[in-house]
Amino acid sequence: MENEKKQLNIELRPEIAKGSYANLAIITHSRSEFILDFATVLPGIPKPEVGNRIVMTPEHAKRLLNALADNVSKYEANFGPIDLGGPKGTFNLADFQNNGTKS
Repeated sequence: MENEKKQLNIELRPEIAKGSYANLAIITHSRSEFILDFATVLPGIPKPEVGNRIVMTPEHAKRLLNALADNVSKYEANFGPIDLGGPKGTFNLADFQNNGTKS
């Protein structure tokens, strides 16, 4: 019995199951939590709104990081490398001014 795997039974409501699209993640943190804001940046929309905010402990943020790294590795093993489209795959919002135009 000690070696049995524990299973987590979760409920996925239909309105959540459809998901939401995001192509921008803004991550901030304090000593006690990480805050992940997800937004969608589209042409013609001058000011994207945050569609989802996730708040988690630093320990859970690190578990998420490890789980994402594991899943990206498995994805790339099946489908090939993910191209980030340039030498640097991230940017800082501080690099942008005036409603999202690069300074």
